[in-house]
Amino acid sequence: MPELRSAQWYAGQDRNSYIHRAWMRRGLPDSALDGRRPQIAIANTASDLTPCNSHLDEVAEHVKRGIWEAGGVPLNLPVVSIGETQVRPTAMLWRNMAAMATEEMLRANPVDGVVLLGGCDKTIPSLLMAAASVDLPAVVVPGGPMLTGTFRGTPLGCGTDVWRLSEEVRAGTLSQAAFLESESSMIRSRGHCNTMGTASTMGLLAEALGTVLPGTAGTPAPDSRLLARSHETGRLIVEMVAADRRPSRVLTAGSFHNAIVALAALGGSTNAVVHLLAIAGRLGVPLTLDDFDRVGADVPLLVDLQPAGKYLMEDLYRAGGLAAVLREVADLLDPDAIDVTGRPFVASLAEAQIWDRDVIRGREKPVLPQAGIAVLRGNLAPAGAIIKPAAASPHLLRHRGRAVVFDSVEDFHARIDAPDLDVDANSVLVLRGCGPRGYPGMPEVANMPLPRKLLQAGVRDMVRVCDGRMSGTAYGTVVLHVAPEAAAGGPLDRVRDGDWIVLDVDNRRLTVDVPDDELAAREPSAALRAALARPSRGWQKLYVDTVLGAEVGADLDFLVGSSGDAVSRESH
Repeated sequence: MPELRSAQWYAGQDRNSYIHRAWMRRGLPDSALDGRRPQIAIANTASDLTPCNSHLDEVAEHVKRGIWEAGGVPLNLPVVSIGETQVRPTAMLWRNMAAMATEEMLRANPVDGVVLLGGCDKTIPSLLMAAASVDLPAVVVPGGPMLTGTFRGTPLGCGTDVWRLSEEVRAGTLSQAAFLESESSMIRSRGHCNTMGTASTMGLLAEALGTVLPGTAGTPAPDSRLLARSHETGRLIVEMVAADRRPSRVLTAGSFHNAIVALAALGGSTNAVVHLLAIAGRLGVPLTLDDFDRVGADVPLLVDLQPAGKYLMEDLYRAGGLAAVLREVADLLDPDAIDVTGRPFVASLAEAQIWDRDVIRGREKPVLPQAGIAVLRGNLAPAGAIIKPAAASPHLLRHRGRAVVFDSVEDFHARIDAPDLDVDANSVLVLRGCGPRGYPGMPEVANMPLPRKLLQAGVRDMVRVCDGRMSGTAYGTVVLHVAPEAAAGGPLDRVRDGDWIVLDVDNRRLTVDVPDDELAAREPSAALRAALARPSRGWQKLYVDTVLGAEVGADLDFLVGSSGDAVSRESH
């Protein structure tokens, strides 16, 4: 084993070493602080206010057992936790803060490696961003999806069925009482959303990246096998420290290639784009928005899961899980990328089998032959925009319609159901001021509810365009992450009601049918400027002043890159 980083705190005979050891003893054996046993932090996002992560204290106990068994010393380290369903104005506002805080705590403390416990949407991305920047040996334990609940005999998909049922209420086809009755059935157990939303996507992609003990991601949160894998992960991190196996060795360009293939084959969340870009930015891996289209465009969709399909995460696990999916597209994966075990990631797929071909399709009979995220460009999105064709209506993937423009979320909610709103089924709903800088924090509002009068007429999808994000559990023909965002002077700021917007996914185009010189000459929207957030202090001001665009991951400009684990000065 190489010289331990924690020995810088504990191995000396001077006053400072005495202080470090004495205050940490608290019942630990002498051997725990002799400079020869690795100190392993468990970065734990358990919180009662992050309900999807509330079980991670139990997971941490099993990780601890594995660490002790392998000769390490486990240390619980509560870190910033972000509950997607709870925090306002949007969880994305704090992803970068959580990453920065975790990075600094790992660097500041006498730890040699870290186990990262995450579940809800932003927790795994923030933990991986932190681990990449501090570059200590690190491994992820995803908290896992909840079990499937049912309502009136029908399985419920978390998030996806909230959107669906709420639209049926607005359409008048479901009573308010029935909608509220379904609430008690939606969340059946511990764990995160059971659809292929952002939480499921990022847990599975963390494994595809090579940062999870193979076979762990996607294990349902209440399943005792998750605890067994957590124990194994505790053993593994001690071995990783001995081998000096750091994120900079595991997370290579090939790892991100594999994650993009997995994203397409799984039908994963569009939010993965902004998270993977941010993680790559911490490592200096040259990942770009166009790589998602280049690598993923022709990958088939093999998983029939909500919101793009029918089944739920519990079904994916019993059908063979991530390994069974990726074995079908193993020829598209990078054979040299390794995982946290030090072996090629593709080696972990060799024995995988599909046990239910309704849930996981074979390569010869996919759900869709081409399912990757499509990257759009044009005079409306010169820096790019994205769409998830697998969740869209095929007939709308080539469309021309008149813009109906909203300058803020509040403007949208105030007018969308107005009887006199000038909108029809061919219109394109445009919502701006929802990018990283404009909101601030880039909320999940791009999947705008449809006008009530159109819902009542039977319309269930329209083209929608936004510089914000949408929930990974959402569906529809939604163009999102439009960049540059309106608040940063992007062309979306100059679209007017009645402009003709052209969407052509096959040709990767998003344009407004206005001459370029006329578009450039238009004044920015005064209503949008009035609606923009202008924080005067604290994290929100720092965020607005330094956040980068969605097309490069929406990290803060001074957080891109790595500082390593070195701390130059003693504290006493």
